[in-house]
Amino acid sequence: MSVQTLRRIVIAGGGTAGWMSAAALSTLLPADCQIHLVESEEIGSIGVGEATIPNIKNFNAALGIDENEFIRATQGTFKLGIEFVNWGSLGERYIHGFGSFGQDFGRVGFYQQWLRLRREGLVSELGDYSINTAAPRQAKFMRARPEMAGSPLADIASAYQFDAALYARFLRRLAEQRGVVRTEGRVVEVQRAGEQGHLSALLLDSGERIEGDFFLDCTGMRALLMAQTLKVGYEHWSHWLPCDRAVAVPSESAGPLLPMTRATAHDAGWQWRIPLQHRIGNGHVYASAFTTDAKAQDLLLRHLDGKPLAEPRLIHFQPGRREQAWHLNCVAIGLSGGFLEPLESTSIHLIQTALARLISLFPHRGFDAADRAEYNRQTQFEYERIRDFIILHYKATARDDSPFWDHCRQMEVPATLQHKMDLYRSNGRIVREGDELFAELSWLQVMNGQGIRPQGYHPLAEQTPKAEALELMAHVKQVIARCVQAMPTQAAYIAEHCQAARPGSSV
Repeated sequence: MSVQTLRRIVIAGGGTAGWMSAAALSTLLPADCQIHLVESEEIGSIGVGEATIPNIKNFNAALGIDENEFIRATQGTFKLGIEFVNWGSLGERYIHGFGSFGQDFGRVGFYQQWLRLRREGLVSELGDYSINTAAPRQAKFMRARPEMAGSPLADIASAYQFDAALYARFLRRLAEQRGVVRTEGRVVEVQRAGEQGHLSALLLDSGERIEGDFFLDCTGMRALLMAQTLKVGYEHWSHWLPCDRAVAVPSESAGPLLPMTRATAHDAGWQWRIPLQHRIGNGHVYASAFTTDAKAQDLLLRHLDGKPLAEPRLIHFQPGRREQAWHLNCVAIGLSGGFLEPLESTSIHLIQTALARLISLFPHRGFDAADRAEYNRQTQFEYERIRDFIILHYKATARDDSPFWDHCRQMEVPATLQHKMDLYRSNGRIVREGDELFAELSWLQVMNGQGIRPQGYHPLAEQTPKAEALELMAHVKQVIARCVQAMPTQAAYIAEHCQAARPGSSV
């Protein structure tokens, strides 16, 4: 029997999720697939997902996007990591950087040697041994130089910080050039057909009816298709992630153009700072059980580096995930599938991986249950492992200066997270399970940065004589420091390669 191929794909909702979906599917699916996107300018999008992780470079590359063109179009900047301020204890800070640390020597990894020597106070802080954490402290940036094998300059790993609305606009142009049809309108009815109740069409306020074989729900937290129509449930994680609101506001640029996002912990949540070329994106994520909206907004406005450029915007959210990301002939992409606060910049990444899974398991008209089950299994695994990593930031703290931090420090955590913490506390061991997003060095930086100290280290680290290990450590630190000194500032690098036009400019 021949496979019945899907021909009509309908994307409900625009924004980042909708236009990433449209751009990816129009690039990777056969040309005879009809892709129709429906969005309403009245509804708009949340627009807080302005910071990313390095995996987005693969997404843009798959779409054939030129990096300099993309940076200019989105008022973007580069990002080497995230700085965390006041998380482990008041007055402390560390950077969770992308990329590698040092160079492995002996029979165990670099970080095991660092743990060994750090116990005796013989080496400096972890951030001195990676160019991705040393450079942003001095506002330095350049692209990796892969031809310089063996140099830290070959190990630079970067992501982006950009205006999410401009990114959606950029992808819209690309998608429409590749045949995607966009219809402006508000969905007033989602129609279903057949014994199982598959989605069949979207009825718009204009009276137009958009028929489809396969539907993507990119309607954000409303989840118009998955929740309101198909009644797919939601698994709440507020008992582990108590923050449930955010207030966001852009501000004027101030200070050096840092190649990193900053997350500063406050009494009942934390504040993000995302520097773009034309402004700074700011927001305060907080727990409404421990503060008021008015206090949260006032705190944010008092901690801006520049003058606010708009009125603060309040956002309500529920941490968790959709119980099924794919049900019948509909897949949830983006916030319709779940919400994890932007602490580790994973929102856009979750859109990207949802699309990659969808392409890998792309259905025919039969919509086999085995395909849906595997898609849902992989989605659940990814969400839960990212959830654990975010919970770690709240749990691993010595802060006892507010009821919020008392709650976080004392709360029970998922068994999967507790296992990782126990394993690290014993002998500094970190085990990455399957395809979970965050690798060993990410877990190391956060656990160490927030005060978890292992009782021991890998015994094979002692196979390398201490004097030799110290010499190699000192060499790594010195080479990284020299490389950072030679790097341009991010502002200078962008001015040379990808400076955006000033807002309002005709250039």
